[in-house]
Amino acid sequence: MTRATKPLLLAAIGAVTLGACTPTTTDTGDPRQRTKESALIGAGLGALTGMAVTGGGKRDAKDALVGAAIGAGIGAAIGNELDKQAAELRRDFSSNEIRVVNTGSELVVTMPQGILFATDSASVRPDLQADLRVLARSLNDYPATTVDVIGHTDNTGAASYNQDLSSRRAGSVAAVLTGAGVDPRRLRAYGRGEDQPVASNLTPEGRAQNRRVEIVIRPTA
Repeated sequence: MTRATKPLLLAAIGAVTLGACTPTTTDTGDPRQRTKESALIGAGLGALTGMAVTGGGKRDAKDALVGAAIGAGIGAAIGNELDKQAAELRRDFSSNEIRVVNTGSELVVTMPQGILFATDSASVRPDLQADLRVLARSLNDYPATTVDVIGHTDNTGAASYNQDLSSRRAGSVAAVLTGAGVDPRRLRAYGRGEDQPVASNLTPEGRAQNRRVEIVIRPTA
């Protein structure tokens, strides 16, 4: 591969990979959609890696293809694990208010405040811990992941109070997970306060959506 054509291939691979990473707004109805996207992302990154290793020369194209094949296999395996875990969580959660989103590279589990905490409280109600135990069991079944537990609030009250409350809520959720057997070394718990709303704070419905805890599950492989 010549130096003139190498940038073109890099640009093409980057465009394909970026397209695969871009969230879709419609449901294709394909339960393996994210697995396929992960394989495509892996192929793009693998090709880039294969080219980077050689740094130029006649073997670039061959190494790019080998890297793409390896990357696709790894990406597909990760995507398949995420697909399985997401499906099992949706099946096992008792609350239909919990959202499980598979981005292709991670799972984002969103639990509204109302199913975990009383107003202004950072203590998880004992009668509302069942779904956290379901999540803990899933995390133990899929141990090759790291987990971020992130607390969020609406913008009611002082920002400093909301930041502290979101941090304490994240810590409480993480404590329930570790109490159910999840290795604490896999967990990070922190709060974002009112800084990352997902809906308008101008309506009660929007504020309710913003009061939440997100559990982000990332494969380590």
